[in-house]
Amino acid sequence: MATPAPACPDVLFTAVRSADGRIRDLLVREGRIAAYDPAEPPEGCVTVDAAGALALPAPVDAHIHPDKSTWGGPWLSREPADTLRDLIEGDVRARTAFADPVAERAGALMDRAIARGTRAMRAHVDVAPVHGLSGVHQVRAAADARKDLIDVQIVAFPQLGLLSEPGTAELMEQALSEGADVVGGLDPIGIDGDMDGQLDFVFGLAGRRGAPLDIHLHDGGPAGIRQITEIARRTVAAGMRGRVTIGHAFAVAELEGAELDSLAELLAGAGVCLVTCALGADPVLDPARLTPRGVRLGVGSDGVRDAWTPFGDGDMIARAHMLAYRTDARTDAELAACYEAVAQGGAALLGLPASRLEAGDPADFVLVAADSLPEAVVDRPIPSMVVRAGRVIARAGRLV
Repeated sequence: MATPAPACPDVLFTAVRSADGRIRDLLVREGRIAAYDPAEPPEGCVTVDAAGALALPAPVDAHIHPDKSTWGGPWLSREPADTLRDLIEGDVRARTAFADPVAERAGALMDRAIARGTRAMRAHVDVAPVHGLSGVHQVRAAADARKDLIDVQIVAFPQLGLLSEPGTAELMEQALSEGADVVGGLDPIGIDGDMDGQLDFVFGLAGRRGAPLDIHLHDGGPAGIRQITEIARRTVAAGMRGRVTIGHAFAVAELEGAELDSLAELLAGAGVCLVTCALGADPVLDPARLTPRGVRLGVGSDGVRDAWTPFGDGDMIARAHMLAYRTDARTDAELAACYEAVAQGGAALLGLPASRLEAGDPADFVLVAADSLPEAVVDRPIPSMVVRAGRVIARAGRLV
């Protein structure tokens, strides 16, 4: 659920450019876009001049790891890594040397994301005996300190393995009572080597706690497809349509033609959501190929300046650009679809109301220097203003 921002006076944003190129005014009342007659301007409201800037729905980061981030701290030199397990083990080693607490680093990253327009994020936080629940507690503290600026869902994420790392299953259950909102999973075959065992546990825990489920799935090829198919089957059987997400889903991104059509139909029918982060050389989910087939798709930052990668900056407008580049988006429709996945796909995945700048919608939007949405995706401008429930909370990339 979205956290309501403090009430403020009516606000009239003047000279706002709409996605269709029109210049209009936007009235915000009680944190939502309000209808009014332009021939009878409202009285007694605060006026903010948008100066012709383009209004875009605020983006959502549907997959990020703020507990791992070094944002705001000293440079971290990364170790070479050839496998997923190498990356996981290197991350554990690196984090033992971090001087700044999780809450400070995660908070700095949240501030950056907020200033670049992010209205909400789904934060995957490591849960394992080596970490305990410290990360969950500290990311929750950082989020609570910014509850009027951003909505944060925390995923209890078994990064080191669930069944293969003794003690993790018990911590996962405990995490949902101590700050986590979502049950996480990770490569049931590739990491745990036991698809049914891991899925039995995570679907069972999600069912008992009434929590959504979000599973990292890096496994590609037939093994990946087998896991995706089973997750879809269990989603329907558990009555969890719309509450199960698969992150990365490289196996889906590898498909073409009839194979993709068939799997997309299965996912759409089961209400399983997908998230892509448009990472490096990894396969990328293409909005133009999936959303017309009814698959809900969100986009995330994944790791930001952590032991896995020096890249990432918490800027979801820039991530829409990256997604467009990786999927070879060229037409206006293809470019717009990438931002649609970032904004509306992410909001739907997190269960947030859509922000389409229509009457009744949350007044969560960014104002950017661009004449159109496709231009904004290509130019990735820093927002001149970030608006949360009608309040200007950042200007020119800095919190106010």
